Formats: sequence, C-alpha cells, structure tokens
Amino acid sequence: MGVLHDYFLASDHATAVNQAIGPDGDWLQGTSLEDAGVDWVDAKGLDPNIVLGQLVAHAEGVPFTDLVDEPELVWPEPPYPQGESIGPDSPWSTGLVLQQLPDRWRDVLAELPEDAVAMVAARWQEIEEVDFGDFRIAREAVETFTALARRARAAGAHLYCRTCV
Repeated sequence: MGVLHDYFLASDHATAVNQAIGPDGDWLQGTSLEDAGVDWVDAKGLDPNIVLGQLVAHAEGVPFTDLVDEPELVWPEPPYPQGESIGPDSPWSTGLVLQQLPDRWRDVLAELPEDAVAMVAARWQEIEEVDFGDFRIAREAVETFTALARRARAAGAHLYCRTCV
C-alpha cells in the first residue's frame, strides 16, 4: 500500500478540514471527497512538497531549490509531538495530513500557457522521485493540475492536498 494524495479546492482551512478530514476535524465522521461534492483529483504518489513543487519550479522556469514557499500544514495542527508517545485518539495517529498549497503555486499552474504544457511535462517526467512511465502520463498530470488550479483561481479558492499514509 502506498501513500495517496488527493488535491482539491476549498475556500478556507475550515472548509478544507470539514471536507477532507471530517466535521471540525473529526476523522471518525469523515466522508469521501467525492461524497462531499468536492472538486478534486486523485494524484496517487505525487506528493505536494517535492513532486508538485518540482512541477511548479519547471512551470516557473526556476530550479526547485529556488522556490521560496512550500505547502502549509493545516491538519493535524502543528507542532508534531516529537519525543512523545502518540495515543490512538491523537489526530497524528490517523495517517491523514492536510496541507494548503501556496496560492502562488496555484497561480503559476493556472497561468501555464497551453503551448508550454508539453515542455514542462517533458522536464517534469525526468525527476527521479516519480516514474511516470510514459510522457503522455506526465502530460496528462500537468494538464490535470493546471485545470484544477484554474478552477480554484476562478472560484477564489485555495488548493489543498490530503495525504493518506
């Protein structure tokens, strides 16, 4: 079983938590993003911090190490309980993490011209963290992320990623 990443749009943190985790963060009462009527995409192993960050860097034409922002942890609320025993009732024991992507990343992806998608996909396909297997798969992923970013920006919403470990 791998790590799953679901990307979706929401107007704010509270809405994102309710949709992706459950009412007020109650993960035992949560539902699927689909059942909640959320605009979302299943990105399987495409994590927000490294893999999506590299897509944004390629779309922006800068080295990944030059990105000045990164996803923000929304749920569970920081800080991570380091050095402590995590009980079964702790949100940290659920295997769920919710992050908000920087609005700048949303905008970079939303503004990617259609005629640049193939070039960005070709570069992104070469990263070592993911084996896309085929250029078409990388291109479809770029198209999926740019479309989601455009819908989020048009709605005045933010992009979020729910990770399930």
